[in-house]
Amino acid sequence: MTFLRCVSTILAAGVLASGVVACAAGDSVEETTTTTTETVTETETTTTSTSRPPTTEEIAAERVPEEQRAKAASLMVVGVDNYDDALWKLQQGVGGIFIPSWANPELLTTEGRNIVALRREIGRPFSVSIDFEGGRVQRHAGVLGARMSPREMAATMSPEQVEAYAHDLGNVLRWHGVTVDFAPVLDVDGSGLEIVGDRAFSTDPVVAGEYGAAFARGLRAANVTPVFKHFPGHGQASGDTHHMLAVTPPVEHVIAHDLPPYAVALPQADAAVMVGHMVVPGLGDGVTPSSLDPAVYGLLRSGDYPGGQPFDGVVYTDDLTGMRAITDRYSLPQAVVAAVRAGADRPLFSTGGGLVAAIDALDAAVGNGEIPAARLDAAAHRVQLQLLHSGT
Repeated sequence: MTFLRCVSTILAAGVLASGVVACAAGDSVEETTTTTTETVTETETTTTSTSRPPTTEEIAAERVPEEQRAKAASLMVVGVDNYDDALWKLQQGVGGIFIPSWANPELLTTEGRNIVALRREIGRPFSVSIDFEGGRVQRHAGVLGARMSPREMAATMSPEQVEAYAHDLGNVLRWHGVTVDFAPVLDVDGSGLEIVGDRAFSTDPVVAGEYGAAFARGLRAANVTPVFKHFPGHGQASGDTHHMLAVTPPVEHVIAHDLPPYAVALPQADAAVMVGHMVVPGLGDGVTPSSLDPAVYGLLRSGDYPGGQPFDGVVYTDDLTGMRAITDRYSLPQAVVAAVRAGADRPLFSTGGGLVAAIDALDAAVGNGEIPAARLDAAAHRVQLQLLHSGT
């Protein structure tokens, strides 16, 4: 067999070999495999990487819902009764739930029916809030443990001890899924109102501020957002806003007596603020509850009071459904729209029967220009920042 016929036979048979290949008896071919190396000249462009991890602000911006109605819903904090109620309300897009005293404690305890289960089912961040000040206001103390009142704390402990005490409370709250505590109270007791009383740390504004700041730092160290309340001050109002539209002393008195705790506490703690439902003569129109009054939010944001400084954190309303200062005058949709228009970031309502109507109303108010789109955007961004700051 000739060399060419041998090669042809090998190729036809699909046999590839190197070295010595037997073509027939006595015939051999030494096949040298030659590898052709192509040299490709590449021009490598060396660039200095400018990539960096995204900032918290950027992450928050990415998490804000794009669709306007969803963005409106993300502001809402609504009370829930049990797991199923909470699940339905979260499915409507609300950005936070509130656990009132009447809620089934399974939300705090029962595997498969608790906050962990809700987070797994919903698959997006949301806040979980509660009223836990100690003393008279400590919801679900049977699960979370009882704590002394703020007045007793200030009477028996140093600010450093109160901070540690609140840190322990914060760890318990966080263990049970709570990320926001509507505490501490910065009201200055002085009018003998039962609604304040021992919920206040002190009758001295500076002492109230120092102890409030310590309590807030303790919660924050446990990744629980503290909420100072009730701006601009409920301590000397004419009554209980759960039952009536209360009136404070004139604004000059409020600035001198009720705002110093905020001047002391706000610089010391990463906290939110809750605005109450009192009317402040000389601030705003003199008839609108503070929670719906742009002048009150303007005062808080500007820090334009002795010792104050600008505040750009989250601002909650007090309860818009459980307090007659609001419910005697406004429907829930009206109150939500008025609050956000005035400057609130998070309308709070403890009962959620009107949730869908409230979301629709806020969406419509932005759509028709009653509330600027930028106002909704700013509030939604702050909400996401707060969630991130509490590790949510």
